[in-house]
Amino acid sequence: MVMTRRQLLRSIDADRVKAAIAAAELQTSGEIMVSVSPIFWGNVQKAALKAFVRLGITQTKEHNGVLIFVVPGRRTFAVLGDKGIHAKVGQEFWNAVAAKLSEQFRKGDFTGGLVDAVEVIGQQLKLHFPYDAGTDVNHLSDDVDFAH
Repeated sequence: MVMTRRQLLRSIDADRVKAAIAAAELQTSGEIMVSVSPIFWGNVQKAALKAFVRLGITQTKEHNGVLIFVVPGRRTFAVLGDKGIHAKVGQEFWNAVAAKLSEQFRKGDFTGGLVDAVEVIGQQLKLHFPYDAGTDVNHLSDDVDFAH
């Protein structure tokens, strides 16, 4: 099923996702971003890597940024963690996040899946990169990026 732009925008409650990101980032120096792409026919992993760079996620001081890149019209996504967080959690963690997202996306619950994924990622970021009130600032926007 291919979604129109209007259906795409209605499929995700951007305010709920933004609130989940903001709450998670209050506990960590890490950054979490969600990018939602309209339908395209290219490689999702390559598109996610381009978005990772475009959104500045590679610029985090401790390389602890995470991107959830979603293409609702294809019911597919990619979860990318920069090298700092990846070194701490390993591929099994990303696989578990992806499995949970897949399950909720199959049910059509894009928002719930994203909120849950942000919370789980936020817990790991908090564990490995705790918030430091003296030095931490929110470098990247918490807004959901609706890529064009």
